[in-house]
Amino acid sequence: MVVMLGLDVIFNNIWILFIIFTFVYPQLQKQALLRSRRRELEKLGQNRGSNVITLIHRQETISLLGVPISRYIDIDDSEEVLRAIRLTPDETPIDIIIHTPGGIALAATQIALALEAHPAKKTVMIPHYAMSGGTLIALAADEIMMDPHAVLGPVDPQLGDRQGSYAASSILRVVETKKTDELDDRTLYLAEESRKALAQIKALVRKLVSHLHDEEKTEEIVEELVSGKYTHDFPITAEEACELLGACVNRELPMEVYRLMSLYKMENRPRRPSVEFVPLSN
Repeated sequence: MVVMLGLDVIFNNIWILFIIFTFVYPQLQKQALLRSRRRELEKLGQNRGSNVITLIHRQETISLLGVPISRYIDIDDSEEVLRAIRLTPDETPIDIIIHTPGGIALAATQIALALEAHPAKKTVMIPHYAMSGGTLIALAADEIMMDPHAVLGPVDPQLGDRQGSYAASSILRVVETKKTDELDDRTLYLAEESRKALAQIKALVRKLVSHLHDEEKTEEIVEELVSGKYTHDFPITAEEACELLGACVNRELPMEVYRLMSLYKMENRPRRPSVEFVPLSN
């Protein structure tokens, strides 16, 4: 009887320790990752004399369960990036590392305009890809640093409802091939919104790139990225980006960026923020 009671106590204690470990270990792992990321951000910022901000989205795992979650640019991201930019002194350059499939147009637009307005040099670093809204933000920079095999993407607007999502340019082309009485109200509504969306994004891209390019080159960039020439997920290589955007594209990245990206492979945070930065000391 005494032996059985002893075994019960040991078993219960092991079970309690297992429960504690299950909850504590992910937190310890999270803190270790955050410390490692902070070190790389500080090192990169010190080497370049800049304030470094990250906007990184990946398929990540929650706790010990391995549940995948999808991430993209959202309003939480724009709030954090805008705060990071506001806290950066006017004379301090900004480096923003972007790894994203895109996201909400409003959030990406806010970030792009805030970055474009910063007085000191702005550099966007792209280790793998910055699609859609990520490309829009990159256009606001004075310099785009890309891995030789990294890609950008078109910034043509996408519209949709519960039935699906469609490229604004494609909606307009469908409308152009039919008579008005052959179209339903939903299609006509989407066509009207598509015209507005295309005009808005074209105006935004012009604003972002006109300080680096003349009028003719600006319109070429707008046509290439916004008009719907490509599918929305079409990869624009670093070489093609250099041809389109010119000297502002640099096909080289600091090694700290690659080391930082390696620290996002085993992410275990269930929620935001996906934006991190090291506040500058006064």
